[in-house]
Amino acid sequence: MGGTRPTSVLFVCGLNAVRSPMAEALARRLFGKSIYIQSAGVRKGELDPFSVKVMEEVGLDIAKHRPHTIEDLEDDNFDLIITLAPEAHHKALEMTRTLAADVEYWPTPDPQLATGSRDQILDTYRQVRDGLERRIRTRLDWKPGGGS
Repeated sequence: MGGTRPTSVLFVCGLNAVRSPMAEALARRLFGKSIYIQSAGVRKGELDPFSVKVMEEVGLDIAKHRPHTIEDLEDDNFDLIITLAPEAHHKALEMTRTLAADVEYWPTPDPQLATGSRDQILDTYRQVRDGLERRIRTRLDWKPGGGS
């Protein structure tokens, strides 16, 4: 992993309601304007309140995020498309028939499937958030003090 740092990244999941907006916000915090970052879904969902809550815990506000689909994007010219769900990966591979973009699949559990108490469910969302941040830091070659 690692390699050349892309100049533009698209994170894609099923509904653009949990995983991809989390990844977008985390990557934007790490890279500011040095990498163009967007997120989208295969289908349009509703922003998940648990994802808003766990992102607030790390100082990121995604409450104003409005889920949208890949087709809703104004710009589809990305160096790297990172897919977080099987259906998103399939869609991204279809896109690369006409786009010159690398596609990487990061299998990421859907925390909306979590069961248990509110605290147990929130812990599942936190695990997804923290796992995404680790992968983003590693893949996009972020280094403390020299990231952007």
